[in-house]
Amino acid sequence: ALATGRGRVVIRAKADIETVKEHERIIITEIPYQVNKATTIEKIDHLIRDKRLEGIADVNDESDRDGLRIVVDLKRDANARVVLNKLFQLTPLQSSFSINNVALVNGRPQTLNLKDMIRHFVDHRHEVVVRRTEYELEEARKRAHILEGLLIALDNLDEVIALIRASQTADIAREGLMSRFDLSEIQAKAILDMRLQRLTGLEREKIQEQYRELRAQIEYYESVLADEGIRMGIIKDELAEIKDKYGDPRRTEITFAEGEIRIEDIIANDDMVITITNHGYIKRTPAHEYQAQGRGGVGFRGTGKKDDDFVEHLFAARAHDYLLFFTEKGKCFWLKVYEIPKGERSHKGRAIQNLIQIDREDSVKAYLRVENFDDEEFVDTHYIMMATRKGQVKKTPLRDYSRPRANGIIAITIAPGDELIEAKLTNGQNEIMMAVKSGYAVRFPETAVRDMGRTAMGVRGITLQGEDDEVVGMVVLPDDEANLLVVSEKGYGKQTAVSEYRLTNRGAKGVKTLSVSDRTGGVIAIKQVEGSEDEDLMIITRQGITIRMRVADISLYGRNTQGVRLIKVRDGDRIASVAKVVESGDDEDAAEGGEEAESGED
Repeated sequence: ALATGRGRVVIRAKADIETVKEHERIIITEIPYQVNKATTIEKIDHLIRDKRLEGIADVNDESDRDGLRIVVDLKRDANARVVLNKLFQLTPLQSSFSINNVALVNGRPQTLNLKDMIRHFVDHRHEVVVRRTEYELEEARKRAHILEGLLIALDNLDEVIALIRASQTADIAREGLMSRFDLSEIQAKAILDMRLQRLTGLEREKIQEQYRELRAQIEYYESVLADEGIRMGIIKDELAEIKDKYGDPRRTEITFAEGEIRIEDIIANDDMVITITNHGYIKRTPAHEYQAQGRGGVGFRGTGKKDDDFVEHLFAARAHDYLLFFTEKGKCFWLKVYEIPKGERSHKGRAIQNLIQIDREDSVKAYLRVENFDDEEFVDTHYIMMATRKGQVKKTPLRDYSRPRANGIIAITIAPGDELIEAKLTNGQNEIMMAVKSGYAVRFPETAVRDMGRTAMGVRGITLQGEDDEVVGMVVLPDDEANLLVVSEKGYGKQTAVSEYRLTNRGAKGVKTLSVSDRTGGVIAIKQVEGSEDEDLMIITRQGITIRMRVADISLYGRNTQGVRLIKVRDGDRIASVAKVVESGDDEDAAEGGEEAESGED
């Protein structure tokens, strides 16, 4: 109705839900316009008797001189929100008024929406102000013209008196004044009509003051007619005056309809696994479809690849969560998990460009999962820590990312030749670990990185070991009792206690975290783990081979070791992505169909 001028407005009774002695009741204190209270109560009783309305124990009218009050007592097992929605659907407690907003515009009937009505009203008020000002300007000019004549007469008082005394008639005197002082007929007549008492000095000052005031008014009226902004200010002031004089509090509360079905209400908040390929395809798959296997297991093909495409990102989330996607060029985009197309393990998914407005030459490099942005305390006390391939880090308040935009926002400014690789949520007091391909890692306090705006480039987080070296990951540590999981390109990995890494300043070279060799390949990923039984790990190779294993099955080793083989990587293949995933609850070892990959362990 507001947008088109036609539609309907739903009117609902004002009702609150109270809990009294372990059962709920609905208190109705206002009912829609033209709805009869007694008829409504009778209607509710009929619905209860006909068993069309269940969950109600009793209905009582407790209205008195202080106001309306209908009490609907519910049974112990009744859901108050469900019963209230039923009352709205089946009784006059909810009604609607149709709107067909037709008005005469320049003599012709037109259907107007709210914007059109306001525009025509403002245009009308402009016309009123213009016409009124034109009239007041004309009257002020007339009066100023007369006062100008009186002032001329007062300035030449003796000569004026002599001319009048020498004239035989009033007409002769008027003509004489007009001729002698170049006055208009109106001015000359005003001089002849002037009373003698106005010849005093005091009256002369009054006339001069009136003339100055009129000149100021004339200048103001002329400025009003010349400047639309001044007219708009007058309209606003007059409306505010009317509001102050006649306005009263709104009795009808305008809100979004309660009880309307949201899409979240019909979508289960299930655990999901999100996969994104190197070519930019994305999908979500129920977590239970991935079965846990032992270390060195067979694995299965987790996504259908095309040509040389492979899975580059894999992570866990729930259907109702927000996902913040961070691209290698430093932009951030938002999606609800349920908005991501659902696909089986063997499906490649859908092009991410069809879901978010990402540039074709850009690609997603990191993500953040946020349950919602309505928790003010959480949003105000958390930050996003980002890391780039060349070792830069940046910390920005989560609040700066709480307003989703379809075309995304700048999350970090990326230097030429660099790219964003990680984005993590922190509480402002965490510790950060970064690792590089050459096998070194650095641990430093988050407080060593100051808060920065979204467009900042950040500061140095770790020093690279050479031109070919690069950052492979960043983790946020909850405490020093956690373990660091390190995985190499050729399938080797281990857990190492975080306490073995000394705390240093950001920007340091760090200490060795894995003994890199031709056999292991460079470090490909690091993850913070606890080693508990409910932690699973997903490993994906560039050829699309996937294996899932329990983190607890991966041995704990010191920093300067190569670890054990987690998956046997074929010649020409490399590990592309490593992710922690949710526990599926399925402990079978067998893979379900698909192409199998050789695996083994040392």
